[in-house]
Amino acid sequence: MLRGKRFQRKRTTLTDAGLLVLRVAAGGLLVGHGAQKLFGWFGGHGLDGTSMWLDSMGMRPGRVWAALAGLSELGGGLLTSLGFLGPAGPLGILAAMGMATAKVHLHKPIWTTSGGAELPVTNMAIATALILAGPGRISLDEALGLDVPRWLTLPGLAAVGAGIGLGLRSGPPEPHATSPEVAGAGLQAGEHAAHPI
Repeated sequence: MLRGKRFQRKRTTLTDAGLLVLRVAAGGLLVGHGAQKLFGWFGGHGLDGTSMWLDSMGMRPGRVWAALAGLSELGGGLLTSLGFLGPAGPLGILAAMGMATAKVHLHKPIWTTSGGAELPVTNMAIATALILAGPGRISLDEALGLDVPRWLTLPGLAAVGAGIGLGLRSGPPEPHATSPEVAGAGLQAGEHAAHPI
């Protein structure tokens, strides 16, 4: 059994490795999710399809909300994966997943199979854990000697809350509000973003 400083070093190294795995897995998947919204990569519907979907949910202008959602996911995921700029990446993830939970999943059972917030809530838990624990020593912040003050998390959380509040105040969904898959299929079939689906 390991004792003393040697045990502490091993535990710290394993903790840093665990934080790296968590950051790269969650952050990398969010990068892909943002790229789906912004560029249509990985089977996504791009900015046009995402804009149509958000418009149909009453989030107007849909293109602005789509860009914000995609940038929060892609940027937040990238910063989180790299362990760069302290809490900025996890705050981006909290913003995107908080809005998704509040606007899309809130009134459904929690499980993904029922359209619920299971995955956004999981991503928010990961982001919160990374804000609290920091990125660990295997991070770009550590390599560059950056120490972002933790108190910046508070105004960041206030900005996240304000953004979600604005999204919730956006107009009611259209009676025929649709999923991003249907919006993207309509776009691929030649419909224009101005046409309701």
